[in-house]
Amino acid sequence: MKMKKYYASSIPEAMKLVRAELGEDAVILNSKVVITKKFFGIIKKKSFEVVAGIDSMEPSNTAPAPVALPITTPKKENARLQEISNAVQAKIHQVQPQHDATLHEETGISEDLRREIADLKSLMHSMHKKTIQDQYPDELLPFIEYLRQQELSEELITTIGDELFMHFREASEINFSQCKMITKNLLRKELENLPVGGLSYEKKYINVLGPTGVGKTTTIAKMAARAVLEKKKKIGFITTDTYRIAAIEQLKTYAGLLQAPVEIAYNATDFEQAIQRLAHLDLVFIDTAGRNYKEVKYVDDLQRLIKFDDQAESFLVLAMTTKEKDMANIVEQFKQLPIEKFIFTKIDETNSIGTMINLMIKYNKGLAYYTNGQEVPEDIDEADLEAVLNMFFQGEEK
Repeated sequence: MKMKKYYASSIPEAMKLVRAELGEDAVILNSKVVITKKFFGIIKKKSFEVVAGIDSMEPSNTAPAPVALPITTPKKENARLQEISNAVQAKIHQVQPQHDATLHEETGISEDLRREIADLKSLMHSMHKKTIQDQYPDELLPFIEYLRQQELSEELITTIGDELFMHFREASEINFSQCKMITKNLLRKELENLPVGGLSYEKKYINVLGPTGVGKTTTIAKMAARAVLEKKKKIGFITTDTYRIAAIEQLKTYAGLLQAPVEIAYNATDFEQAIQRLAHLDLVFIDTAGRNYKEVKYVDDLQRLIKFDDQAESFLVLAMTTKEKDMANIVEQFKQLPIEKFIFTKIDETNSIGTMINLMIKYNKGLAYYTNGQEVPEDIDEADLEAVLNMFFQGEEK
């Protein structure tokens, strides 16, 4: 293998030099930041050292080919990580045949695969450890770190970081306010085509779905109270949450304050009868049971019990205190249902809202409301795109 060191002011510049001399088949073997000092150490200059190589002969049959990292740009970093992860999983699958011990003793294939997996895992680890200082100039690092603290997805951070880097290269300087403006514009483009806002008041039935413990009943009370107080609507409630007596009593308490009827549906027949009894009302809020929706059967039961037709609009309630991975699993289970928008609760109990934005973009779902306390009906806000973007930077403003 032919190898050579290159020095440049940035990784992209170094890669241009590598491609120009070694071609597109070259691989990056190592890279690091180099700080040079001038004038007795008073002035420091940052540059990048890249070691690149290209095969000049066929690899030996007795020695494994070196694991080398293809040239990547910051924007392709996550995709490359995913490719390597997939390769690791494929190799792990190969290394677990039914007669693994026999393979190991007779052919040695299993041991070779293990070494290859170890090499791939080592490469993944080194890529994860690769600091962001290698990708962006020092001036951008505090803002990139802020995006991470807000728990924005790595894909979005990379998109924003690349845009900020392009701006920095053109202007040679950038401040936090400029970063904030560029980020808002990018997030606005990602979100502007999603439906944002509360009840349409065009559909009669309001289905409120979600797992246990997210605050569905309290959220329904807040939505209903606003419909009565602000829109002068005649409302009623149907609850299918017959698993918790406390939930029924809680809803009855709110209904009593709003002078609204409550119907309890234990099965599909009860639900149909409740619909008929409340036919004269403007809006009917349907409180569903909080179950473990990791199990598909509960979603199927819900679909058989409640009608999801053109007279209903459905909202999925998620708590911001839940891990994003768990929220994503819940959304996946509800994908078969016609959910128009999210409602996020307990937003006052977190310092970051990146997860909210991640899920909206990932699942192409709008945002109806977010709640920030237990008071009814005060602690609920109808979603507004600009308000959400401003809220994203509240942590910086404190």
